[in-house]
Amino acid sequence: MKYEVSFIGAGNMAEAIARGVLSAKTIDAADMMAADVSPERRAYFERELKIRCVPPDSSGVADAATVVLSVKPQHMAAALENLSANITDYSMILSIAAGISTSFIEQRLPAAKYGGWRIVRAMPNTPMLVGEGMVAIARGGKAGELEMSAARKLFESAAEVIEVPEAMIDAVTAVSGSGPAYFFFLVEQMIGAATQLGLSDEHARKLATRTAAGAAKMLATSSDEPKELRRKVTSPGGTTEAAINHMTQNNWPQITIDAIKAAERRGKELGK
Repeated sequence: MKYEVSFIGAGNMAEAIARGVLSAKTIDAADMMAADVSPERRAYFERELKIRCVPPDSSGVADAATVVLSVKPQHMAAALENLSANITDYSMILSIAAGISTSFIEQRLPAAKYGGWRIVRAMPNTPMLVGEGMVAIARGGKAGELEMSAARKLFESAAEVIEVPEAMIDAVTAVSGSGPAYFFFLVEQMIGAATQLGLSDEHARKLATRTAAGAAKMLATSSDEPKELRRKVTSPGGTTEAAINHMTQNNWPQITIDAIKAAERRGKELGK
């Protein structure tokens, strides 16, 4: 194989993975390549990451030990059609597309010649861009421990990695894959509330974002459960309790649970 890793799709998650392994020096830029329909993304990968990036119908796009499928779910069928002319089952396939099952991939590739397609499905999240990612991986097809180890190596430079059954990947997508957006959405509303209360835009943003960053660090480093951390901030009869009571009375906890379940349902729909 000419490359260690080939990215089919050079979007934000492919960039996050590439930056992670480059920062950790686990794979050199010369040992990676990428393919993308966007000339801008191709130019960006070559300029900023020094990774060769070509159109997706180019020959040799799958000449790699690990082929990372990093296109949007709705573009996966077309990507696999392009890939069929270039890939052999000497390559391990690693998919990070939400909702796309390993069987979906296997059914759209040519018949395997050398023992079956070795497919690993993964769900990373965008905090990989700052070295704080969370990734779940699941084995499918003929994938064994060798393929799972290769997947871990690719992600561990910028994320914590867990292994789950493939049936749980849609749930992982709903919780951690989409989770950063929920967090950002909450901070967005905190900023809006702060400006309505008369704070300047600058102060509102700083108060909300630094509070969120500090709280996240406490979650990550404290031995206390989230419920206990919340209790320690919530004095009886105080301002925090007034806010929490308002959220509870307006069904905010159930709305959050229902929203995450909606994300999981959508993940299953994308794979059909």
